[in-house]
Amino acid sequence: MLSFSILGSLEIHTASGKAEIPGDLQRTLIQALLVSDRQAVPGDALIEEMWGDSAPDNQANALQAHVSRLRRRLRSLEPGRTESRLTMQPSGYRLTVAEQELDAAQFQRKVKDAERLLPAHPVTAAGLLRSALAHWRGPVFGYVSGGSVCRLAAARLEEHRLRATEMLFEAELAAGRHGSILAELNEAHISNPLRERFCEQLMIALYRAGRQADALDTYRIMWHRLSEEIGVQPSPSLRGVERAILAHDPVLSLGGDLKRFQAA
Repeated sequence: MLSFSILGSLEIHTASGKAEIPGDLQRTLIQALLVSDRQAVPGDALIEEMWGDSAPDNQANALQAHVSRLRRRLRSLEPGRTESRLTMQPSGYRLTVAEQELDAAQFQRKVKDAERLLPAHPVTAAGLLRSALAHWRGPVFGYVSGGSVCRLAAARLEEHRLRATEMLFEAELAAGRHGSILAELNEAHISNPLRERFCEQLMIALYRAGRQADALDTYRIMWHRLSEEIGVQPSPSLRGVERAILAHDPVLSLGGDLKRFQAA
């Protein structure tokens, strides 16, 4: 059985180790097929993905040649497999990959399970989310991003990663582990300076750690950044956290309903 990793540079693993897919065009082809949710991808879309405005005159034949080459390469990696992974459907080309064979699918499954568990079992949810985020080795596809299909998929997966990270901090705060995540939260806030949820969570963790002044400084810096860089005011949720800190609102204590701010 093969396994495919796209949360980082493309990697294909076999029972005997890592296998290479040579050439940027071949890598772009398999990447576009891997992010298509096991659906067939039209030939025109693959041609645009692989060549853009530089497609050869005989583009259909060129695509078919690359598909055949990739099919042979995948078959050589699984000599015992009876059916080809890469098939032609009426609507295009389809790559058969099970959920457990693709790191992005495993990541998303773990995040969904953690979201279900979080309200009643935050510690378990946090463990699942850390396991999910451990699948990430770097930017999606590394430095061979391809065309619009791959770029849009990469952006979508990156947003899922950020939301999973927010959910992880939510679980850790619910479990009372604010002190142990301060460094991680600060790094996430610095790396995503306009993402208000990280700012809210950092403010709450600082407040719980007895650092009210630092929490309010974090808010003020964020307020200036939002105003100066994109010309907006802090969201009602972020302003609500600031007001709660100023008022020493009990909702900020362990066990408080922090979702109240998200609904503000």
